[in-house]
Amino acid sequence: MSAHELTQIIKAADAAITAEDLDTLMAIYADDAMLVVKPGMVARGKEQIRRAFVAIAEHFNHSMNVSQGETLVLENGDTALVIMETVLNSLDAAGAAVATTRRATYVFRKGAEGNWLCAIDNSYGTDLLGTELLSVT
Repeated sequence: MSAHELTQIIKAADAAITAEDLDTLMAIYADDAMLVVKPGMVARGKEQIRRAFVAIAEHFNHSMNVSQGETLVLENGDTALVIMETVLNSLDAAGAAVATTRRATYVFRKGAEGNWLCAIDNSYGTDLLGTELLSVT
């Protein structure tokens, strides 16, 4: 059985994050998408999401390498929930290697042209339970 189309889209997004290729990355997001930047902070819309990824790259010293592990795609019509193990390798401020694994959740919907667009990007998954989400300004 071949991997779901969304798995390939997320893999391409991960490559764009790693390469800091924001134009390619923004193409996978819906215009009204939301990105959980960190618990308690959400970016809404492509402009805020782009700025958030610039800040995220700086936070990780431009050393992010993002990949995916186990994946589950639940598709219903033009909406899909993706539950995925996300692995982030980076360097801290002292240059030491850091590896973080999360169980991420993503919501995708089909755009007018039939292409999948990310509506909600939550790399923290259920770890957000108990937090209040505030928008980035």
